[in-house]
Amino acid sequence: MRGLTGYAAYVPRHRLGKRVVAGYDEDSTTMAVAAATAARSETEPTAVYFATSSPAYADKTNATAIHAALGLPATAVAADLCGTGRSAFAAMMLAAQTGGIAVAADVRVGRPGSADEKRGGDGAAALVFGDGPVIAEVLGSASRTEEFLDRWRAPGAVTGQQWEERFGFERYSRLVRAAAVDALDAAGVADADHVVVACPNTAVVKRAATLVKGQKTVQVSPLGFSGAADAAVALCGVLDTAEPGDTILVLSATDGCDALVLRTTEHLTRNRQRTSLAEQLADGLAVAPLTYLSWRGLVELEPPRRPEPDRVGAPPASRSVAWKFGLTGTRCGDCGFVHLPPARVCRGCGVIDRMSPAAVAGLTGTVATFTVDRLAYSPSPPMVQAVVDVDGGGRFTVEIADAEPDRLQVGARVRFSFRRLFTAGGIHDYFWKAVLI
Repeated sequence: MRGLTGYAAYVPRHRLGKRVVAGYDEDSTTMAVAAATAARSETEPTAVYFATSSPAYADKTNATAIHAALGLPATAVAADLCGTGRSAFAAMMLAAQTGGIAVAADVRVGRPGSADEKRGGDGAAALVFGDGPVIAEVLGSASRTEEFLDRWRAPGAVTGQQWEERFGFERYSRLVRAAAVDALDAAGVADADHVVVACPNTAVVKRAATLVKGQKTVQVSPLGFSGAADAAVALCGVLDTAEPGDTILVLSATDGCDALVLRTTEHLTRNRQRTSLAEQLADGLAVAPLTYLSWRGLVELEPPRRPEPDRVGAPPASRSVAWKFGLTGTRCGDCGFVHLPPARVCRGCGVIDRMSPAAVAGLTGTVATFTVDRLAYSPSPPMVQAVVDVDGGGRFTVEIADAEPDRLQVGARVRFSFRRLFTAGGIHDYFWKAVLI
């Protein structure tokens, strides 16, 4: 198996009280792109494995959008593993075997008063496996499977259901202990320094420290239960603080229990994610309850009194994949002028077809001018548009995500984030937005 070469978690900025919630323009795909683009690695993934229980599309591979946003070659595999936390663990194992990236993301919606509503959380995480300098070695793994009814959701239902938690705890506790022993034996490790426990059963999470002992810590996801992303998010939190040489036991208990043992290396300290999980959690933007419910389609607010946008056409979207999904323009080979969006004819010197790709998704920029439009069609008005000068060349008009009009000013610094502009005719219009730094 390959080792872990990079990782990153993504925590949406919006907060409903203390609960982390994705914005109206975020879904499992956009959050997966945010985590995947933030995961630093010296090796390029050969495959993308995407796990979620809240896919943006059915009958279409969502991982291909992540593949396009990362700008990976056509030879790289992109596949969905939809369902539960067990699907996410399968993605991790596949990535470790092939040298790919495992990405997990979920948008959780709970019934009023339910544990999902109180303890759920939206988020994503990406784990990159490959050769070369690894930040953690894979020492061993184990799995236990058992069929019982603890949590379920009917296809097409917005919210799920859960049996009385004591029933699930009795079964999960035995499986967790057994999988932990098997994995540690396979790894040749007596006890792990850090233990990560992920489970949809709240009783298991509450009693995690009594089920398996960690020499230093026993951790669960600080987001609350984040579905398929739960174990990967919690692992990212451990990697933010672990020391070189520490062993980490990851336990993902969903319809059984899967276990993975890692040992961190000396490369971890200089290859941690740029913004830690704790820092992302501390940066919140309050959202009103009624606004949040409208984002999830649970209440219908008065729509903007403007014509709704037309659905995206497949042929034009396929012709502009590099720009639409990868935010890649063109740079003139003669004068260096950067065109955003891409162009064949240089606006600087007039030369034709002398262009090379110019990717700007990972760059930052400066707001040259902006406008706050309170009349334009938007699921969450006002719509804020800005002209951004990209560092290294190029200028284009882009919408501001997570808009705070009072903070926005000419000269403000921004980065770029993959978002969903709107949905029409069942088709999601994905593109990039600017986010204040």
